[in-house]
Amino acid sequence: MNDAPTTDASLSVDANIDAAVTGSLYEKHKTIHIRSVKGWWTSWRWVLVWATQLVFYGLPWVEWHERQAVLFHLVERKFYFFGLILWPQDVFYLTVLLIISAYSLFLFTAVGGRLFCGYACPQTVYTEIFVWIEERIEGDRPARIKLDQAPMSGRKFSLKLIKHLLWGVLALWTGFTLVSYFTPMQELLAEARTFSFGGWEIFWILFYSGFTYLMAGFMREQVCKYMCPYARFQSAMFDPDTLIVTYDAERGEPRGLRRKETDNSGLGDCVDCSICVQVCPTGIDIRKGLQYECIGCGACIDACDAVMDKLKLSRGLVCYTSENALAGKYDRSGVLSHIIRPRIIAYTCILALIIAAAGWSLLTRVPLRVDVVRDRSILSRPVEDNRIENLYILKVMNVSETPRSFTISVSGMEGIALATESLVNAEAAENREIMAKVRVPSGSVPTGAYQIFFDVVATDDSRIAVHEKTTFMMP
Repeated sequence: MNDAPTTDASLSVDANIDAAVTGSLYEKHKTIHIRSVKGWWTSWRWVLVWATQLVFYGLPWVEWHERQAVLFHLVERKFYFFGLILWPQDVFYLTVLLIISAYSLFLFTAVGGRLFCGYACPQTVYTEIFVWIEERIEGDRPARIKLDQAPMSGRKFSLKLIKHLLWGVLALWTGFTLVSYFTPMQELLAEARTFSFGGWEIFWILFYSGFTYLMAGFMREQVCKYMCPYARFQSAMFDPDTLIVTYDAERGEPRGLRRKETDNSGLGDCVDCSICVQVCPTGIDIRKGLQYECIGCGACIDACDAVMDKLKLSRGLVCYTSENALAGKYDRSGVLSHIIRPRIIAYTCILALIIAAAGWSLLTRVPLRVDVVRDRSILSRPVEDNRIENLYILKVMNVSETPRSFTISVSGMEGIALATESLVNAEAAENREIMAKVRVPSGSVPTGAYQIFFDVVATDDSRIAVHEKTTFMMP
């Protein structure tokens, strides 16, 4: 069978179709000028902005026992959290923290949707701060739109320059503060005065500052829409009883402007003012239903409630409720009663058990760590008094804030004895490394490897003790 001949015209049509299909795959980016709004949800969002930033910027300045209260000291390989000192051997607690964070995310999302995204996510928080600076410099939404559309002038250049300088200062201070959690703040300030930062310090200050400036100043909603994976898998954690920001289409449709001189009986309560779209940080229209771009910030609720107040209509056209509650017209008690459901109970129980176990582990944690490492260069050797000697390196870590003395003893074989100093002094949060010589009478046991134990006990508190096992090689 012969194929039909291909003409230039058909190639041109195919190319146009391909170009149209290709063009439809991508949406041209449009700058979103967020309109300022006031209301209950906006107030809470700013409460979270202040709370998170007071903690972030303030903690490096808090001192505890003449040191920084919260410090992940990479050089010393110690993590300080007020009175708690963690070492690399305590990586277990990092794993537990990640598990708690994951289950908390599942629980909060199943209950209240993307509350973290709308109120505590760093991207949302810094975008709010950057937009606030932008409004103070360039004006409200109409003024910013007009300024962006205007040709370059001295006024426009000066306003843009001031805005970006303030953004840059805030971003640099944010990067500097982040690094102060890993290098003590006072050391970092001393390095800043002479600009003698270490290589990794200057890298991370500039790296984090640059990303803060880029994402909060320019990318904004694009991070939430295209980069954040949370929006992509949130639907797996939602169900019809999950609280979300939603539009009451039954009440609002058909939408249209209300006029005093005409009959408005056929219209819904939505006046199609589009203010809910103008205040949305991701630029979506909540009236089209739940979309993955929605971060649950509630700005559209405040905007719609303000319009309803002016029209003397009841609030709640855009509200924070669940799909089942909206369909069933539940009252507040009905909504709350549907929050407690099997998956929520399961998440809560698991999360409570993990937190309780982690808390108990920390409360009963012995403030002493001991690592025993055999000397690999000499497995065993004969010494005086017809004895066989093995060498060990003991790493005694005092993980408390109090200087302590520890006694070392050894057991596990007949006639076994410690041939080195049995008393070790360790300062607060100090890691002492000592050489321990262990001797056993020659011929007391056959050739082979035998399990022995080192006991390290604090002289001032016998409850602070570690029983660590190792092996003794008999040649």
